[in-house]
Amino acid sequence: MSTASSSTEVNRTLIVALLIAGAFVTILNQTLMLVAIPAISADFGAEPSLVQWVTTAFMLANGIFIPVSAVLIDRYSNRALYLTAMGIFVAGTLIGALSTSFAMLLVARIIQGAAAGLIIPMIQTLVMSLFPPHRRGAAMGLVGLAIAFAPAIGPTLSGWIVEHLSWRALFVLMLPISALVWAATAIFMTNVTPRRDRPIDALSVVLSTFGWGGLLYGFSVAGSHGWTSPEVLIALIGGALSLAWFVHRQQRLPMPLLDMAVFRNPIFTLTTALCTLIFLLMIGVMTLIPIYVQNALQLGALVSGLVLLPGAIINGVMSPVAGRLFDRFGIGQMAPLSYALIAVALFLLMRMDLETSPWMIAAYVALLMFAIALLFLPLVTAGINALPHELIAHATAMNNTLRMVGASVGTALLVTIMSWPMSQAGAEAAPAATVAEGVHLAFGAALGLALLGLAGSLWLWQMVSRPAQQTVEE
Repeated sequence: MSTASSSTEVNRTLIVALLIAGAFVTILNQTLMLVAIPAISADFGAEPSLVQWVTTAFMLANGIFIPVSAVLIDRYSNRALYLTAMGIFVAGTLIGALSTSFAMLLVARIIQGAAAGLIIPMIQTLVMSLFPPHRRGAAMGLVGLAIAFAPAIGPTLSGWIVEHLSWRALFVLMLPISALVWAATAIFMTNVTPRRDRPIDALSVVLSTFGWGGLLYGFSVAGSHGWTSPEVLIALIGGALSLAWFVHRQQRLPMPLLDMAVFRNPIFTLTTALCTLIFLLMIGVMTLIPIYVQNALQLGALVSGLVLLPGAIINGVMSPVAGRLFDRFGIGQMAPLSYALIAVALFLLMRMDLETSPWMIAAYVALLMFAIALLFLPLVTAGINALPHELIAHATAMNNTLRMVGASVGTALLVTIMSWPMSQAGAEAAPAATVAEGVHLAFGAALGLALLGLAGSLWLWQMVSRPAQQTVEE
């Protein structure tokens, strides 16, 4: 019996290692291109605004495929699907390395983004299936280590590679690593999730694509194009209408593409809302800080990156710790404490001025990322733990999709608020004081949202402690 148990544990360890490797490779690629845009623009003679699509297209493909992942995870074996998704990612990486035109590079990024859209929710589903509820926090914390570190080192690593080699090296160096993950998956991955004969509704796929894709694109460009531009309005209105039709259709189908039954559970609904809000705040702040450091404090891009780095490291280090704390104490007390720390950090960021040193700003960001790491994955785990096993794939797909929308909304909302004083000033190049005023307003709005999250986390604490109180009374 002990031998069988030991064998099962070894198998779990191998699978989790594969999942962590896959998460690291795919998430790293989300941020690798950010620093390479000027080099790609110069190489292909394309405008930077056009080259920006190497990141936008990845994000859109990612967001479109995440909702579809639920039915694919149900329908196919996890080994076959993970192997296929990693194979597609390897193919996209190879095409990127061989790109002879910008169009070919864009296709490569779309392929990579689509594969990542299948891999990320699949990783969470497999972790939830491999471990019982009381051990999921620690396991998700280990995966969170890769999720946190990959985007943290992405821009720095990309900058060094582009400066010393070329932007093509970003694909060439990633190719053997992703191929190795694929080969290890072929050798060691086993099936741990049950298969269900679930049909794929073609109309639902189309509505999901236009709905989520429209919202993601509209919110992504609203900050730069303006909320009233025809492009943004068409994308947001078309996306919202498609999504409304999609939701209505899912409720009528006997076997929906994305099961809305997950929202009948109040704990999942509330934890997903709080998780989306955290992601909105995190991405929004990560967007504002470099603008403040470079345009208000008049410091270089390297300093702005260094300001974010301690927080990113703390985020990665704290993920496994947060998972173990969740397994021991649950989400009830962790949520209000973390949201209170988030509010404190945002208050400090709102109060900074042109005399605030970049290292003090780094300390404020580090406090924010500490609080986010303490709560982010525990919220995801608590919400999914509240659901039956057959809804896990749908819950992870919904959670990931809403987080992506939240990130787009957060960036667009906070950048719009930040830009308001500059638009009032009417100057082409806003003075440092005007930039600082805009960033302060944006952080004030973020603080308001954090206080809303704190109220929601207190409600969650009351919600999860209710069954325990009833048990004591009985």
